[in-house]
Parts: sequence; structure tokens; C-alpha cells
Amino acid sequence: MEFFRFNRDIPFMSWRRPGAVISIVTFILSVYFIAVKGLNLNVDFTGGTVLEVSYSEAADLEKIRTVLSEQDMSDASVQNFGTSRDVLIRLPIKPAVSSAQLSEIVLTALRQADSSVEMKRVEFVGPQVGAELLENGALALLFVSLGIVAYLAMRFEWKFGVAGIIANLHDVVIIVGCFAFFQWEFSLTVLAAILAILGYSVNESVIIFDRIRENFRKMRNATITQVIDSAITQTMSRTVITHGCTQMVVIAMFLFGGETLHYFSLALTIGILFGIYSSIMVGSSIIMLLGVKREDLVKPEKKPLENDGAVV
Repeated sequence: MEFFRFNRDIPFMSWRRPGAVISIVTFILSVYFIAVKGLNLNVDFTGGTVLEVSYSEAADLEKIRTVLSEQDMSDASVQNFGTSRDVLIRLPIKPAVSSAQLSEIVLTALRQADSSVEMKRVEFVGPQVGAELLENGALALLFVSLGIVAYLAMRFEWKFGVAGIIANLHDVVIIVGCFAFFQWEFSLTVLAAILAILGYSVNESVIIFDRIRENFRKMRNATITQVIDSAITQTMSRTVITHGCTQMVVIAMFLFGGETLHYFSLALTIGILFGIYSSIMVGSSIIMLLGVKREDLVKPEKKPLENDGAVV
């Protein structure tokens, strides 16, 4: 399906040098913010107390946050869980207070504001468990990245594998860098969004790489720049439709998903935007830098040997 078609190829590769400057600067800034400011890790990673409470009517989350702030717990995470009457409260570790004491303090304060509140469960997440989750998340990113390289190398050629993983890791580092710069809360749902973006971005790269391989077979007299520009232009209609529809769903989650999906949808939005950019400007530029040739993808046909005019 195509809603529009370009009559001429867009010269994307003529902008690859300014694009490289933008990519390098944003990447370095992201690494700097991650190293200097660090991530605002959620209770999932740092450890703490998780409480689930229930109300007789729809809970007022802002009122609950105000009550907790009065108890010197302004760093608590409050969100709906399941229904509008159920609330999940995450509290970081308090060195001088045990998990049981903390839950009693919270429940007493909430009952003073609303006597209908009931405690449904209390869980304690130790810092060791949080460290293991962070380590496992990093390993998941590593294995996904290696899998992407192997897949692209087998389907196309090793140069495409290198280009694809650099483009995808470029997106991941920028997403994490944004969370470090703005000190947005980094939770397991954000990590899930990053893993989703890795798969989403590689799909966009595969579409473009596949069209490049096809154009190498069709455009035999064209230069490599013309082949890549033509491939990207041919996929633009599909890119706009696919990413536009995906972004509409993500915007709906951002606006109506509440606090639970707020940072998840925010990470997806950043990933989708930079995923489009990196697939076009980063991945394609790198395969040119690595010196991709027609012979890398289109094997020359073997000519039959001749012996005294007879074909052997």
C-alpha cells in the first residue's frame, strides 16, 4: 500500500556527513549524561517495599501522594494496579525503618485520610534482587544485539550486520541518555520498551537493506549512492504508514495509560523517532563507509569453460 510516491530519489546519502556529526554529538552527550548524572533507577532495581492497597471507590492518586509526602515519603511511586480502586505503592529502602514498620506507617496515614482503605499485600524487594535484575537486563540487551548481528550477517553480509547493530545501539544509548539527562524514572517497563525498540528498529533496517540488495540486481549501471538513495526513497511510503500508525497507538498509551505506561510510551516514542533516523542515516551511511559492493550481495554468474570451441 502506498499513499504517495516520489517521482525522484531523495539524496539521503548526500546528507550523510551532517548526519554523522549529529549522530556522534548526540551519542557522546548521551554517554556523558549516563556516566555523570546516572539513571534514576526504580525500586525494581534499587530495592524497597511494594504495597498494594484497595479502596471502596476510585482512588485519588494525587491525594495519596500528598499523604505520603506529609510522611516524608515524597519519593514514593503511586499508580493504579488493575482497577481504579486498586493502588500500587513503591517505596525505596529506608535504612532506619523495616519493611513491616514502613507498611504500618503508610497504612495508618492512608486510613486517616480514607477509612475504607485495605491492605492487600506487602512485598520487600532486596537490593541484591534489584542488582540481579539490572544485570539480567544488561545481558538481555547484549544477547539481543549479538542475535541481530548474526541474523543480518546471515541474511545479507557481515557489513550489514555491523551497520545494523551500530544503528540500533545508537538508538538504545540515546534513549538511556534522555532518561539520564531528564532524570526520568528507569524501571523494568522502560527496559522492556528498549528491548522492543531493538526489534522494531532492526525490522526497519532489514526493509531498507533488502531493498538495497534488490536494487543492486536491478540497477546494474547505478553507483552505490544511487542504489541506496533509491532503496530508501522506495521504502518511505511504507515507513510513514508503519511508524505513523505505531506512534498513534503509543500516543494513546502516553495520554491515557496513566503513570504505569507513561515512561514506557515515552521510551517508545524516542526509540521510534530515532529508529527511523538511524535506519536511514546511520545504518546506510555505515555500509557505505565499510565499502559495500555489488559483488557482496550479487554473486557473478560462472561462465562455462570452452575447449577448442567445445563447451566442457
